Amino acid sequence: MFSRMQEDIGSVRERDPAARSTWEVLTCYPGLHALWMHRLAHSLWRSGFRWLARFVSHLSRFLTGIEIHPGATIGRRVFIDHGFGVVVGETAEIGDDSTIYQGVTLGGTSLAKGAKRHPTLGRNVIVGAGAKVVGAFTVGDGARIGSNAVVLREVPPGATAVGNPARILVREAEAEREHAANRMGFSAYGITPDGNDPLAKALHGLIDHAASQQRQIDRLVAALERQGVPLDATIPAERLDAARLNRLVDDCDDATPPAANGRVGMQTDKPVEAQVATKVETQAESQKERQADNATTRAAPPAKVT
Repeated sequence: MFSRMQEDIGSVRERDPAARSTWEVLTCYPGLHALWMHRLAHSLWRSGFRWLARFVSHLSRFLTGIEIHPGATIGRRVFIDHGFGVVVGETAEIGDDSTIYQGVTLGGTSLAKGAKRHPTLGRNVIVGAGAKVVGAFTVGDGARIGSNAVVLREVPPGATAVGNPARILVREAEAEREHAANRMGFSAYGITPDGNDPLAKALHGLIDHAASQQRQIDRLVAALERQGVPLDATIPAERLDAARLNRLVDDCDDATPPAANGRVGMQTDKPVEAQVATKVETQAESQKERQADNATTRAAPPAKVT
């Protein structure tokens, strides 16, 4: 028993930089207290003392703000950070070394008694603040669930699920995107370690990619001109202003928080991120089409008039 308690304290100190001492963890971490009380309640539940187990669970919720049904199965070195508002259902299972942040719900959708109704989390799973994982499915080992995500279906091992309803951002087949996500790091609060909005970082990447395509097209045009291929220079081409678009993204990221309807206060029904992404994609596509027309159709010699 004491070795398990030492493991729990060590996992808190390893994963929470705010933990300054063992005494602080022992006395000031409600997630740790909730886990210890759950072990007592779970033991009573398995021994057939169902009412007493529920009462211990109820007392734990009163003291910690964390509700864990005594029938739930929780592995070793699980860390519930902050923990207030966490709800874990009767048939839920949480694997070893997993981390759960405040406001998380591991809930069920079925009303059938005795059936598996709640999710199973694998090992090393991170569930971000406010996320809802609802249903009798499995979240694979090493998966990450973003802040406020609503997960209604299985999450593959190592994948990241965000949104409502949740969509899978990272799969094993998408190695490049996974590498970028690992560089960015996972945050339970929906921001990167340097405090930037992940969506803003993605838009910056989209702008930079479009600017790179523009440079490649310029080199192609220059190579055609060196070969003596005539290009029509009379049609003005709107160039992609990457610096201006990057500044626009930064300005939007620093702007006033969204209104109650979740939209930024601009004169449009679209979120500002969608406006920027649409503008970048439109500029890039139109530029590519114009340059392709210049490089191909206008390279043909004019027809002779007889």
